[in-house]
Amino acid sequence: MTSSPKARPNRVEEIKAESHFLAGTIKDDLVSEASTFGKDNLQLLKFHGTYQQDDRDARVSLRKQGKDKAYSMMVRCRIPGGRLTAEQFLAHLDICDLLGNSTMKITTRQTIQLHGIVKQDLQKTIVKINSLGLSTFAACGDVNRNVMCCSAKKATPVHRQIEQLTNDLAEALAPRTTTYRELWIVDQQTGDRHLVAEQTASQPEQAEIEPLYGPTYLPRKFKCAVVSPDDNCADVYTQDLGFIAVVEHDQVVGYNVVVGGGMGATPSNAATFPAVAQPMAFCTPEQAIDVAKAVLIVQRDHGNRADRKVARMKYLIANWGLPRFRQAVEAVLGFALADCRDVQITEIDDHMGWQPQGDGLWSYGLNIENGRISDGKTTQLKNALRQLTTFHQKEIRLAANQSLIFCDIRPEEREPFMAILRNNQVRTTEETSLVRRLSLACVALPTCGLAITEAERRLPSVMDELEVVLAHLKLDASQFTIRMTGCPNGCARPYVADIALVGKAVDRYTLYVGGTILGTRLGYVLSDMVSVTEIVPQLSKIFLAYQADRHGEESLGDFCFRLGQAALLEACQQQADAWELINQEINGKGKP
Repeated sequence: MTSSPKARPNRVEEIKAESHFLAGTIKDDLVSEASTFGKDNLQLLKFHGTYQQDDRDARVSLRKQGKDKAYSMMVRCRIPGGRLTAEQFLAHLDICDLLGNSTMKITTRQTIQLHGIVKQDLQKTIVKINSLGLSTFAACGDVNRNVMCCSAKKATPVHRQIEQLTNDLAEALAPRTTTYRELWIVDQQTGDRHLVAEQTASQPEQAEIEPLYGPTYLPRKFKCAVVSPDDNCADVYTQDLGFIAVVEHDQVVGYNVVVGGGMGATPSNAATFPAVAQPMAFCTPEQAIDVAKAVLIVQRDHGNRADRKVARMKYLIANWGLPRFRQAVEAVLGFALADCRDVQITEIDDHMGWQPQGDGLWSYGLNIENGRISDGKTTQLKNALRQLTTFHQKEIRLAANQSLIFCDIRPEEREPFMAILRNNQVRTTEETSLVRRLSLACVALPTCGLAITEAERRLPSVMDELEVVLAHLKLDASQFTIRMTGCPNGCARPYVADIALVGKAVDRYTLYVGGTILGTRLGYVLSDMVSVTEIVPQLSKIFLAYQADRHGEESLGDFCFRLGQAALLEACQQQADAWELINQEINGKGKP
């Protein structure tokens, strides 16, 4: 619902308005000896690509010792389409060792997060990232975030056009304020940081500083993606704004524009909900940037600035209706748009394993479980990635499934490439089950301040058990998605998955089913407050029901959607005895 003219803006809106285009008093906090930033500055720092967090595992012990929380910063990059050079990737491995907590996270938006960076090292970290030709600016905050697209490298005109639009959107929708550089970037000759106070006096008028966003930016975060209909690996329907390529004769002739997707929800607030984007209109390639700006402007001017819980664009569209929203977009454009073409999403590819690029070279997609890159006692993943990147020295891409794609590999390099993985005891994609490859989990505990329960640290053990069950039922070749989040905000895009586990309380989850691997449909709640110990039994009963009653090649999500909640619960209950027998058999035999 949009805010009325009399509704008072929320406190974050006031902070943005008073910030002098995102400067605030961050400069003062940076030179302060305090281990934390001021409360208002924490809101502004998000625009600069960083969140303040603390180690929630350490809270109790620190409290008993009379100490404060173990504060640190998370730093996120903006990497359109997830495309990196070898140098950029290697440097991130160095940064996480030298300045972070020795791990890094590949996110579901094709970018990198570094955790455990103390306040005193924050500027050093951001300077290093910028020296690589990258930036953290607008990776978070009430602006357009990292623009997503298919992560595969394909030597086709269609793919090149999609990647070009991704780059163009990232540039066109980027904030223009100079505050980021003035705050963070060190003068290489003098070693001094550019001071905002010395710059603002000569800044131009507000309309020139931020011609697209204005002084208060957007009411809430904004996400967009570009895909082709034969590969929705970027989950276009979960975005605020999506462009689905319309292809004729191996050329993109335009885009179906979809609007109003978003995964976040607050269960205690009935006014909030996840949503899939709706088809709005067709645009030509030449119109795409103007359409994106117009959509953003409508959200800027009419989105809810009183209540951040209902400030995403999906709520504006739900309140207005799509026809009125489209009229508002066309009013900004100054011309009418054509209706969407009859083009549907048909496929999805995780791009894992060996794939030909179409130019005589190969790509290799390496599954990184839940995106966490670290070295363990036996598996030396970081060491393997250092060796691979040094050996290969070619482009690396971050996939939307939190994994890595190494590009431009010559045929004769394939065996040495795989040998590096084997020598470091890294599980290859070929050795990874399909259900694990297609799973996603958000960071959750211990660093995310919003997490209610575990996700990234729990899903691997759930996968261990499910792999055994699926192999026993001969369903291990079935393609479906399982996603887990530590809270309802939906960072791992759970609500469109075949199966999703969304944190509801400590060690308890809401179980959603009935989405689709194509990402085109929301699932529904099957059970609430599912305990950790009940996850595998409940899912196993669903698998048994699916095995017994599916129609032909019907997918798991389609099966659950067809039955609906009541019938599926009944079907699961009917499989209770079968599950007990299988569970005993599995435990008796041990893991195969």
